[in-house]
Amino acid sequence: MGRSRYRICDEKAPHFLTCTVLNWIPLFTRPETAGIVLDALRYRQEQLGWQIYGYVILENHLHMIVQTENLATELPGFKSYTARQLIDHLKECHADRLLRQLAFFRKEYKREDRDYQCWEEGSHPQLIENEQVLRQKLDYIHQNPVKRGYVDKAEHWRYSSARDYAGSVGLIPVFKDWL
Repeated sequence: MGRSRYRICDEKAPHFLTCTVLNWIPLFTRPETAGIVLDALRYRQEQLGWQIYGYVILENHLHMIVQTENLATELPGFKSYTARQLIDHLKECHADRLLRQLAFFRKEYKREDRDYQCWEEGSHPQLIENEQVLRQKLDYIHQNPVKRGYVDKAEHWRYSSARDYAGSVGLIPVFKDWL
């Protein structure tokens, strides 16, 4: 899990995760970049058995509650894959300003093997020990865009599982069998 002091404690339990864009750069302001993350999550659901209980993508980070048998090894793969896809997309779109930021803020020890760094290290995994903690984390995830003043109701945020919990269909399926 990088250099984080947080650890994935129980591979068979859900964990609350936060993935932050390097230096809080607003990378997910376009549907295409958020779509890269959603496509990668959807693939992991279908091919690797990820159970995604909830998620939100904001302009510079994402929160999610995920359960899978190999989370400690699969999460770095998710971040690596999405970083490559995002950087390739930015190059295709000639998003030079964002690319310069991803190059400028990358960690010193990463300068030898790559031109850009997309994600901050770590994901601050927190074990979801019971239903009460799960509900609290889901509420935190879903209220994030509301607290920022982006929407009045959580289910109005397009890139969130709040819609699924409000009875609508979201952008990717979420695991609700715990209800």
